[in-house]
Amino acid sequence: MIGEKKEKKMGFVELLEVASMPVIRVLLISALGALMATHYFDHLLSPDIRKVLNKVVFLVFTPSLVFSSFAKSVSLEDMILWWFMPINVGLTFLIGGIIGWILVKLLKPNLKMEGLVIAACSSGNMGNLPIVIIPAICEEKGSPFGSSDVCRNNALSYASFSMALGGIFIWTHTIHTIKSRSLKFKALKASEIVKVSNNDFDVNAETRLLKDKGSETEVPPSTYIGHTENQIFVDLDQSCVSKKESFWHRMVEVVSHLPGELMSPPAIATFFGFLFGAVTWLRNIIIGDNAPLRVVQDSLQLLGNGTIPCITLLLGGNLSQGLKSSSVKPLTLISIIIARLCLLPVIGLFIVRAAANLGLLPVDPLFQYVLVMQYAMPPAMNISTIAQLFDVGNEECSVILLWTYSAAVIALTAWSTFLLWLLS
Repeated sequence: MIGEKKEKKMGFVELLEVASMPVIRVLLISALGALMATHYFDHLLSPDIRKVLNKVVFLVFTPSLVFSSFAKSVSLEDMILWWFMPINVGLTFLIGGIIGWILVKLLKPNLKMEGLVIAACSSGNMGNLPIVIIPAICEEKGSPFGSSDVCRNNALSYASFSMALGGIFIWTHTIHTIKSRSLKFKALKASEIVKVSNNDFDVNAETRLLKDKGSETEVPPSTYIGHTENQIFVDLDQSCVSKKESFWHRMVEVVSHLPGELMSPPAIATFFGFLFGAVTWLRNIIIGDNAPLRVVQDSLQLLGNGTIPCITLLLGGNLSQGLKSSSVKPLTLISIIIARLCLLPVIGLFIVRAAANLGLLPVDPLFQYVLVMQYAMPPAMNISTIAQLFDVGNEECSVILLWTYSAAVIALTAWSTFLLWLLS
């Protein structure tokens, strides 16, 4: 009995290490990025450099990572067998988005924060964390997932499929959520600038100002000023619509933006990853020791390896300014952490267990583990990339990610422990 208790205790300690190490790595590299943005490193990660590096991540590194991981690990047969995973990932974004929308209505953050709150609640890290954590779980003593070799191969395939699916939603749903709010925020900011400028003239529509003895200038009527402000809204973003417009009009607007979002480099890479993974002869051209173009896959994999370090350094660089100027309230942070790491996984657990009881899932318990963990992951790192891309809420985004990833050290360990016990 004493030996068994000791083994269980060691198992928990090992599990704590497995679940927390990837998150701690993120925090350590973020700390390095924060230092690189200070005078101690001669402002190596200055705002201008961060913008350029962020574009490289968006245009080169992220597409390479998505394509190389997915095309190598997932075949057409796997996609058919795992048909429930796309539905599950979609549900994480849908339910998380609804929770985020409720938080926005209750907390009433400023317009700059609205998109970030919804994105943080809906967009989980479906990529680098699952790829590290899930295969490592297979090495645990007494794991309910069978042989460690078979378990690890399946885990890599599940995690790669999860990353590709998450990429589709992040580069369509999440990018639109942040982009639309950022355009409205910039339009509102421009309008306020006009109002401040007009308030400098303590006049009314009838006032005349003498420029000199022989000339005079008439101040435009207030209706003209109002028209100018409205025109700024239209010029900056014609999709910024009034609150009174119909639901269907908004739906048409969202759908009309979808083709543009699908043409982003990460989304295109995801599509080709699906294509090369599904079509055997295309897969054999670049995947495998005897593939004639395997150097292409190797090159893309090499580029993809730079994605996570660069995103994490950028996160830290933005954080150095965010800790000083961020307007994120503690209540907002706590609400996001509870929603993303506590409430959403509970809902996901009920959904996955219900699907398993209905016979909709493969027999493999590891598959169920992955599905539930998709609900428990902290916000996606690419939210930081998108925020910097549209130059809105960079500092606030960094603060949100810092605290959610800090809380995830405990949350991921707790959920992993509970799921291993449940599936044993």
